[in-house]
Amino acid sequence: MNTPTVKSTVDVRTIEPRFRHPLIFNTFEELQAGEILLLVNDHDPAPLRYQFEAEKSNQFAWEYIEQGPEVWQVHITKKAA
Repeated sequence: MNTPTVKSTVDVRTIEPRFRHPLIFNTFEELQAGEILLLVNDHDPAPLRYQFEAEKSNQFAWEYIEQGPEVWQVHITKKAA
């Protein structure tokens, strides 16, 4: 079995908030099954997780790597279709 690897890193800390979710979703769409998007943020991206659950239900796995207080890192893994 292949070990999942981080395919893309998106650090949104310096990106204007209105562009963050579209950038993350576009990057996620480019992943192949089993690949990981590493998200770096300055706050808990829980609202993003809710949006993923609404729009990409059963298509992703969410794992916190670092949970603040200043930096939050999340692995978002694309599941096989």
